[in-house]
Amino acid sequence: MPSRRTQLRYLVTAAREGQITAAANKLKLAQPTLSQAIAQLECELGVSLLERHRNGVTLTPAGETFIVKASEALAAESDAARTGEELARAADGTIVVGFVGPPPLMSTPELFADFSDNHPDAQIDFRDLPFPQGSTSTWLAGVDVALCHRPCTESGVSVHTVRVEPRAIVFRRDHHLASRRSLGVEDVIDETFVGYHASIQEGWAGFHSLDDHRGGPPKQVTADHALTSLQMLGIMSCSRGTTTVPQADARLAQQVAQNIVAVPLADAEPAQVSLVWRTENRNPLLQALVAAARRIPTQVHGV
Repeated sequence: MPSRRTQLRYLVTAAREGQITAAANKLKLAQPTLSQAIAQLECELGVSLLERHRNGVTLTPAGETFIVKASEALAAESDAARTGEELARAADGTIVVGFVGPPPLMSTPELFADFSDNHPDAQIDFRDLPFPQGSTSTWLAGVDVALCHRPCTESGVSVHTVRVEPRAIVFRRDHHLASRRSLGVEDVIDETFVGYHASIQEGWAGFHSLDDHRGGPPKQVTADHALTSLQMLGIMSCSRGTTTVPQADARLAQQVAQNIVAVPLADAEPAQVSLVWRTENRNPLLQALVAAARRIPTQVHGV
């Protein structure tokens, strides 16, 4: 018999997907297992929550009311679990630093030198993250803080900018623009850009595709869609797709993939490489790292 938490998760997923089959696929369950769990929940509550029809499922009026509380309960449980993990890391003297792009010791060595000088016994666990997906708070689950071009800001998430740096555009070496020493936005705005997975935050993906200059997504994107930095590099290595990244990321891309070339993009809005964390994080080492970042003037590179 599934737990009440499992029943709630199944119900919320079915409501979001609008189909039992799609929800079962997302949850990696057999369809009858999902259907039985939701039917059991309805039986225990004595109320119908989903209306089944040929094209899928929709919430009943009672279901519309119930799902709000179900979603809040699941979010509260997840939040409690994250807080427990943060407290456990704090007790162990550990801080988990996620990153997208260059490892922090390469991109921001002065920050971690300052932190280590003041907290020599602290254990820093660096973790390579996928691109920001869903809510920023959810994306931060499992780390105390992330260092990357800033994702979507939202209530409960704090941001401190560490570096402001120009964007570079990254090509495969045989691209017709790869030999240029510098480019402008208008030179590249109509190129084929790397496609990003639909789960990636729209604003974050759009910044890398120059949506902020174009006013919308590119007309042409690659058939493959990236979820991580390495996937992005792989797509560019095998296609004509391009993307823009912070300057430090571009330098690393050239070192990792020999057939990749980065060209400065002179007039693009700069990237803001930032520390991003859940405001309610209880790990005192996080506050120490943020304090160290605030002691170091924000670096502005070639903007």
